[in-house]
Amino acid sequence: MSDFAKNADGARAVPTGAAAAAAAAGAGAGAEAAPGVAAARSLRPSAADAEKLAADAVAACSRLIQFDTSNFGAGESRGERQCAEWVAEQISDAGFDPLVLESAPTRANTVVRIPGTDPTAPALLVHGHLDVVPAEPADWKSYPFSGEVRDGAVWGRGALDMKDMDSMMLAFVKHLARTGQRPPRDLVLAFTADEEDTGDFGAGFLVREHPDLFEGVTAGISESGGHSVHLTDGSRLYPIAAGERGSAWMTVTVRGTAGHGSRRNDDNAIAKAAAMITRFAEYQWPVRVVPIVKALLDGLSEHLGREISPEDLSGLGDAAPLLADTLRCSVNPTMLRAGYKHNVIPSEANVALDGRLLPGTEAEFFATVDELLGPDATRSGDQSFPVSADFTAPDFVAMAAAIKAHDPAALVLPYCMTGGTDAKAFAKLGIPGFGFVPGRTPVGFDAWEYVHGVDEHVLVDSLAFGVSVLTTYLMS
Repeated sequence: MSDFAKNADGARAVPTGAAAAAAAAGAGAGAEAAPGVAAARSLRPSAADAEKLAADAVAACSRLIQFDTSNFGAGESRGERQCAEWVAEQISDAGFDPLVLESAPTRANTVVRIPGTDPTAPALLVHGHLDVVPAEPADWKSYPFSGEVRDGAVWGRGALDMKDMDSMMLAFVKHLARTGQRPPRDLVLAFTADEEDTGDFGAGFLVREHPDLFEGVTAGISESGGHSVHLTDGSRLYPIAAGERGSAWMTVTVRGTAGHGSRRNDDNAIAKAAAMITRFAEYQWPVRVVPIVKALLDGLSEHLGREISPEDLSGLGDAAPLLADTLRCSVNPTMLRAGYKHNVIPSEANVALDGRLLPGTEAEFFATVDELLGPDATRSGDQSFPVSADFTAPDFVAMAAAIKAHDPAALVLPYCMTGGTDAKAFAKLGIPGFGFVPGRTPVGFDAWEYVHGVDEHVLVDSLAFGVSVLTTYLMS
């Protein structure tokens, strides 16, 4: 879920095409020798350190899941303060000085700055949210907040969204304490509340009330990207998010004439609302290939040796969803409220619309929405503009190099997220955000089946791979 932060620079132009994507990511033929990969290999944790990192990540993930941090929306949540305090204890035990910042009773965030060897270097923000969406225990095979480690996985709500990343961050902190190493630049680690709702009590609060904590930060990483996606030719794609569609959560009020339920009424608000919903359901949003999406299309076309058309994503396998919902804007009706009695025709009906818009399409999107609303309908609500980051920037290159240092056959390309994250809030401070939670899973493991779903779990091997990749990147 995205914070409703506005970023006027969200649609800035970035280099496009397969060449730019390949140059940034070290993709395609000859990528083995891409700049930065050799240096990243030299920064890989030793076998002994990698084993300790993996064990620490698994233990932290299990314990984090045991905190029921369900976020029910509308300001109602549980467990965030206790979880944030536990995180702070782990960081303090490693010799650093975290802050626990409460935005409201029981709503807390933990932030720590880890000094780098070069205080003049641009700092990096690494952020992960501690809250999770609710889980109904009756639907699960095991208790969703058990954090049980079995069958090669850590089980429970938040295992993939995103206590896996939180645990890797904590494992990295312990790694620094154990080895005595320091990163080359300052790292600001933020464990936030409320990402699964509006973010007002989490990243939004930190940006509004504590912007000084992010002084000198020039880039940020968080969900969702850096995880393996299997292509039909047997190769592995690691997409790194370099942009997010914007969000428009609109409440539409459709007005009509109230009357008796037994009499004909040609100005029925519910009937007009139903017609409006049908217009949105039947409307085909036009294809708009924005720069990040073009880079992914071109990169995949070059890799597979055939042109990938936006109109035909067949043959892409697990990579198709990365494109399917980022080629167009979208609007989905999500709630309908009207009436109060069987024999009374109400004077108005309210419809909730979830709109998502691509970078650079804002004016077109809202003009289309207003046209589809029709007469006697008005809209209100919150919106967050799309954000994007330069996928040829040094940090993207370093992330790609870190992945390839651990998986030399990796194809790394940028992509645009369909939804939003806390990155939108930090964009208000001028911090471009990337989705980078590294992991590697076998063919047939569909993470999106479990994110916000039943029986969520993260594979132990994926955590082990991810924390070593993350450590390599953070030490680069």
